[in-house]
Amino acid sequence: MKERQIMDGTPPKAQQPKDRTDQMSFLEHLEELRWRLIKGMIGVVIGVIGAFIFSDFIIDTLLLGPTRASFFMYEIIRVDAIDLTLQSRKLPGQFFTYWGMLFISGFIIGSPLFFYQIWAFIAPALEKQERWKTILTAFFITFFFGVGIAFGYLILVPFALQFFANFNISDSGLVRNDFDINAYFSSLAMWVVSCGIIFQVPVLSYGLSKAGFLTPLFLRTYRKHAIILCLVLAAFLTPPDPISQVLIAIPLVILYEIAIGVSAIAVRQRTKELRKAFGEE
Repeated sequence: MKERQIMDGTPPKAQQPKDRTDQMSFLEHLEELRWRLIKGMIGVVIGVIGAFIFSDFIIDTLLLGPTRASFFMYEIIRVDAIDLTLQSRKLPGQFFTYWGMLFISGFIIGSPLFFYQIWAFIAPALEKQERWKTILTAFFITFFFGVGIAFGYLILVPFALQFFANFNISDSGLVRNDFDINAYFSSLAMWVVSCGIIFQVPVLSYGLSKAGFLTPLFLRTYRKHAIILCLVLAAFLTPPDPISQVLIAIPLVILYEIAIGVSAIAVRQRTKELRKAFGEE
C-alpha cells in the first residue's frame, strides 16, 4: 500500500509534512499572493525608473539599433542588411510608443525580483524549500528568460526585420517599405518577450515534474510530436523563410531535450522526498 502511495505521489494526510502554508486559509493565500505581487511590481517600478534614466541609450542604441544596416549582428549572421525607414502616422504615436517600450524594458530589468516573488509563493506547494533554494530557482528562471530575450533580440529580430524590409510584391519600385513606428516596436516586443517566455520550458518542466504532473518518460514518448510543434512554433514566430525557421527551431528542440533532463532530476528528487516522508530512508 505504501509503495502504491509513493508511486502515486500522494502520501497520507497523517504523514504529510506540516507546513505553515498547509494551514493557511484561502483568503490568507490570496493576501500572501497580493503582497508577493506588490513586492514583485516594486522591482518592475525600479526597472522602469532605470529605463527612464537611460532612455536615450535604450531607445537609440538598443531598440532602434536593428533598424540600421550597421547593426553589429548583421555582419555576424551574414545578412545583407539595409536601413529601415520608420514613420509615425498617429498624432500620439511616438509618445505612447516611448512610454510603452520603457515599461517593457523596465519589466525586463526588474524581472529577477518579480520572478523571485512569484516562485516564493508557488514553491511551498511543491516542496519545503530553504530560502537559498528559492533564490537559486528564481535565478534559473531569470537566466533562461534573459537567454531567450538575447536570442530573440540578436537572432530572431535581425532575420525577421531584414526579410520584411527586403520583401517586395513588385520590382517596379512603386511600393516602398516604410514601417510604422508603433508596428515596429510592437513586433520587436512580441518577438523578444515571446522568446523569453518560450525559453522557460526547462523551468516549467521542473515545476510540473516536481508536482507529479510530468515525467521524463512522457517527454521522451512524445519527442517526435514536440519536434513538429517546435517547427510550427518557429514558423509562427519567424517570416516565411526556411533558413530563419530552422535557426529558431533548433534552439527550441535543444530546450526540449534540456527539459527531459530537468524532468528526470525533479522526479528523482520527488521520489526521494516521498520515501523520506514515509520513513523509508
